[in-house]
Amino acid sequence: MSSQRFAGIAAAVVMVVFSFPVLAAEIIVKVSGIEEAQGEIGCALFKGPDGFPMDNSVARQQWLPAQKGGVSCRFSDVPDGSHAASASHDLNGNRKVDTNFLGMPQEAWGVSNNVRPTLRAPRFEEAVFQVRDGKDMVIEIRVAK
Repeated sequence: MSSQRFAGIAAAVVMVVFSFPVLAAEIIVKVSGIEEAQGEIGCALFKGPDGFPMDNSVARQQWLPAQKGGVSCRFSDVPDGSHAASASHDLNGNRKVDTNFLGMPQEAWGVSNNVRPTLRAPRFEEAVFQVRDGKDMVIEIRVAK
């Protein structure tokens, strides 16, 4: 194959690949209910049920200084599909929700759809939202103990 022909084929492939738009959304998680400007607010974006809602090691995370009233976390390049978000107010700097001996949270927390079941953690399916066609979204989460 001649180098000119190869260059032409390579150019055509590049044009085809880059002519399709990549659909990726920006998700803004607005966290409200913050009672004091102490510690950090952690936001986590989950693409499936693994780890949801408190094991942030499998999620995209952001940590922001707490501001009384609220903060907004931004997640860019979020692909279409099912997602859920969680937020917590970490007062002691360990970047996790502290619990008592019964496993009940001792720091404020919340999840997308503001699901707060009694005596158990929310399930991914209860907090899920759909990203479609790369459309940006605002998710509001109110944290509470």
